[in-house]
Amino acid sequence: MEKKLTHIGYIVDGNRRWAKERGLPTVDGHRRGFDKVLDAIDFLKSKDIRYVSFYVFSTENWQRSPEEVSYLMRLIETRLDTLVKKCKKENLRCLLMGRRKPVGEKLWQKLQQAERDTAENSGMTVCICFNYGGQWEIADAANKILAQFRNKSLPDDFELTPKMFAEYLYQPAVPPLDLVVRTSGEQRISGFQLWRSAYAEFLFLDKKFPDLAEEDHELILAEFERRSRRFGK
Repeated sequence: MEKKLTHIGYIVDGNRRWAKERGLPTVDGHRRGFDKVLDAIDFLKSKDIRYVSFYVFSTENWQRSPEEVSYLMRLIETRLDTLVKKCKKENLRCLLMGRRKPVGEKLWQKLQQAERDTAENSGMTVCICFNYGGQWEIADAANKILAQFRNKSLPDDFELTPKMFAEYLYQPAVPPLDLVVRTSGEQRISGFQLWRSAYAEFLFLDKKFPDLAEEDHELILAEFERRSRRFGK
């Protein structure tokens, strides 16, 4: 059975609770969480993992207070510079998965520029799931298909296969997830890459994301190796 871990996804959870437990402003938890994203990238790069996805802001997160959303947008904009510098220096590629609206024009352009600036890099690919929703990704793919085939005459036996559908997802070259990790004790995936996680292994950790250390990432990889992946066989 195939046991190679090619694509790992992190549902970054617990930043706000981490800060609250320490009597800190919520933004400090998000800052710490971003630092831990960089640490995870360093660790996974050393293990020759080819793809990592981070779920950092969902389409539902706009429901948070205007103040929190505002500083999150500013934080993402400033920390994106740090990530891009790291990607350029270390031959990493940065990809965006998410919807255009209602993200501000300046930030959206900056996210797209991060893709362009790292497009030729050949090392690990870092996927930033920002303003992302798994149901929206599938709906957006369906809308692209409708637009392509509208007013076209299709044979009566035409059948849209999963392989064909996957070509219309965000970043279709990114492979399926092998492992999904969620921190902070919550045991749900909150719409994270619903299509790509169809055959993924799931691991739910009690630790909040800002508390993750290198030994936790070691345990995550060891747990993946321990599991048997049968893919219905």
